Amino acid sequence: MNEQVFVNAKVFTARGETDFASAFRVSGGVVEWVGETAELDGRTVRGARDLGGRTVLPGLLDMHLHPGIMADTADATECLPPRVGSLAELVAALRASPARGAGEDVWILGTGYDETKYPEGRSPTAADLDRVSTSQPVMIWRADRHSAVCNTRALEIAGVTALTPDPPGARFERDASGRPDGVLTEREATLVVSRHIPQRSVSEREDLLAAVGERLFRRGIVGVCDLLATTVPDPLPVYRAVAARAPFPDSALFLGWDPQEPLADLDEGERTGSARVGGVKVLMDGTYSNRTAWVCRPYPGSDDRGLRSITDDDLWAAGGWARRNGVQLAVHAMGDRAISHVVDVFGDQEPWLDGWPSVRIEHATLMAPELVRRLREARMDFGIATHTIFLYSEYEAYEHNLRPDQVPDAYPVRSLYEGVEALALSSDCPATAWSEADDPFVSIEAAVRRRAHNGADIGAAAAVTVPQAVLLYTARAARLTRMDGLGTLTPGARASFVVLDADVFTVPEEEISRVGVEETWADGRLVYRRGLSGSRAGRRGP
Repeated sequence: MNEQVFVNAKVFTARGETDFASAFRVSGGVVEWVGETAELDGRTVRGARDLGGRTVLPGLLDMHLHPGIMADTADATECLPPRVGSLAELVAALRASPARGAGEDVWILGTGYDETKYPEGRSPTAADLDRVSTSQPVMIWRADRHSAVCNTRALEIAGVTALTPDPPGARFERDASGRPDGVLTEREATLVVSRHIPQRSVSEREDLLAAVGERLFRRGIVGVCDLLATTVPDPLPVYRAVAARAPFPDSALFLGWDPQEPLADLDEGERTGSARVGGVKVLMDGTYSNRTAWVCRPYPGSDDRGLRSITDDDLWAAGGWARRNGVQLAVHAMGDRAISHVVDVFGDQEPWLDGWPSVRIEHATLMAPELVRRLREARMDFGIATHTIFLYSEYEAYEHNLRPDQVPDAYPVRSLYEGVEALALSSDCPATAWSEADDPFVSIEAAVRRRAHNGADIGAAAAVTVPQAVLLYTARAARLTRMDGLGTLTPGARASFVVLDADVFTVPEEEISRVGVEETWADGRLVYRRGLSGSRAGRRGP
């Protein structure tokens, strides 16, 4: 077996918050030994890779993002802050799309608008997008990916008129006369229009997903959960084909639950492998930044309590499928009423998985201490994938949508760290209002400083330490969903790790987001080195 020794490093093993070493040995893609450089004989040290004091972390895990959507929207016009900060800039960005003028059947697509940052103080509408084109369909997704806007031509193609009823748990927003104004609130409304966008070929999807894999390795990410993989058709064969071509992060795919088209049961082969089905996902509510999260108390200045997106019958059906197939149920729940209802429904049920939570709660935006206690004391094993990137990038929306007394309970990472063992920080990329949302060090800095992109306080009492935040991207994250052998640098673990260009544990807190990845290794194989293309690095092995 090929053996590699790395010495003179600052190795965070992730066995605990203070567990560091300075050397480790890899054999056959597995960590064989971890200890101190001084423990090795001189001959071994001379033949080893000297890391010159660089910091090494276990390979990072992003347990809630959307690689399939990242691939599918690769050529959509990005309209995220700070590039676009007004309706005028949004229209200008879409008018510059290469798709404009390419033919009346060609859709002009965009992603990432955030109206809370616009001086106009409103969402774009069909009238705005008609300034991009009246002959071609135009559609742009909101930063949260739950809502979208389309132009008049796209509404015509989809057959949406004043007489079209709102889909369940969603809305076609309308003008004063009752006509649809192009704003599509929540996923079922966006699907009515987006299903008319021509599908890519399988080979195109594979090429685009492979590029996403290279991007993730550049970020130091070696394991992912795709939390709505069926946004694109038949995702598992695509993931497996890409992984067969070149190294790709370990991938647990969560399939979307559609009551109208029940999922077929899985076979054993679909639940195993480096790309596998990890579970099924349902949406309990919408998003906090768009006031569609289902909340106990009305949003400030209104009687609105958000939207509930699924019935109990469908929630039970999805849970029954997950139990029967031995996979996880992931429930998108942002509002406190939505989270509480998930606990009401499943809290007293017997877990069906051994070693990982049977039920994952995604986002968990508003979590008062009592709700954290209920999760901890429930019979069901719950896990949480939460964030700091939302508060960091969407501060303006949360400032208006949270009551002052709710701020301490918004993404309370510290109390979750103390109360929920299976917990991960994650990016939700590209469903976030920041172009670099998939950079883990942006989220780590926000978790440590609890400051928004504009410097505003986002709940200092919820801050965690750097080692704690790193654990939420490594060992603690690995307890949320099965990532065999990943998350630690300990004997017997897979040799998947990252070498940093600065010491994340000692740089000033305000510089954590500038920490970068020099190298990413997966199973003892160099898959990314700064300055070397991902494909070339992927062919380097031991």
